[in-house]
Amino acid sequence: MAAVLGLIIGVVVGVFVKPDIPVVMQPYLPIMVVAALDALLGAARAYFERSFSDRVFVISFLANVITATLLVFLGNQLGVGSQLQTAVIVVLGIRIFSNVSAIRRFIFRG
Repeated sequence: MAAVLGLIIGVVVGVFVKPDIPVVMQPYLPIMVVAALDALLGAARAYFERSFSDRVFVISFLANVITATLLVFLGNQLGVGSQLQTAVIVVLGIRIFSNVSAIRRFIFRG
């Protein structure tokens, strides 16, 4: 849970400090945030299902962010960046809603 706590503290600090994002990274930031949110909600789901592993969380967090960013970067290099960015957002969005629905079922089931 230290990784999740660190992530939450990082988000709170980022909101108050408002760091400047380099122009080169700005197109990739929304994808990184959505990929990180997917990993965070996947960790919450695993926690409720009593199968949470901090190692799996850290690896999936990094793998999600790096893979999604590289896919969008590759799309930009091929000239189809916006289409590939949309595809990544749709896939991660489906996973996010799936995790939220599983968490909701767990909470209401008791």
